[in-house]
Amino acid sequence: MKLPAPFEWHREHVGIELPGGRALFTTRRGGVSRGPYDSLNLGRWTDDEPAAVEENRDRLAAAICMRQEAIAQGFQVHEAAVRRVTTPPEPIARPAPADGQATALAGVATLVLAADCLPVALISCGAVAMVHAGWRGLAGGVLEEGVRALRELGASGPIAAAIGPGAGVCCYETGAEVHAAFARHGDSVRVGDHVDLKAIARRELRAAGVAEVHDVALCTICSDPALFFSHRRDGGVTGRQAGVAWLA
Repeated sequence: MKLPAPFEWHREHVGIELPGGRALFTTRRGGVSRGPYDSLNLGRWTDDEPAAVEENRDRLAAAICMRQEAIAQGFQVHEAAVRRVTTPPEPIARPAPADGQATALAGVATLVLAADCLPVALISCGAVAMVHAGWRGLAGGVLEEGVRALRELGASGPIAAAIGPGAGVCCYETGAEVHAAFARHGDSVRVGDHVDLKAIARRELRAAGVAEVHDVALCTICSDPALFFSHRRDGGVTGRQAGVAWLA
């Protein structure tokens, strides 16, 4: 499968290099989990075997040439908080709630998990962030908060964004609550009852001052089921892939 430039395959995963940093969007391939979590499930709060998840996370860390302990992650709650990571991460059983991680530290990676929501990397010279953007987060301003975090951490140059695999307008049928949340965007982000989260993300990023936005244009719901986990397709029993960003 050919990816749109500047995305490229990094072994089993989707990679992108932008001025100042890099991002990796994992697939479900290359891990040790079994059953509905087959195989690279990175979600600690799924019903997968904990030892398998930790092995999978070690494999992810090796893929980005870091230790697992250097990867910052929050407990995602579908809101708009983005944590500023100013010291190396410490191992804790359950991190603080946050749907994004931002850092200016070299040698630290920022991570979010997804299984239809959008993982969005924000990269600039001096700081990076990875943001988990479902419809509630998008409506609440999580992408704007991610941009604000980069600026607070010292990113003074242009910011570039990369939208990873997530639910596409082809498959993301929603009800009145979601339609109302994005009414300000008009009909251009809807096709009947389907909502285009990626188009909304592009608009929100541009409005927040992001200079360039790249979209890998892969839908987790209707892509090959062997490629991505999908909460909606799999009836809620599924694993999680990751978006990871770090300074170059």
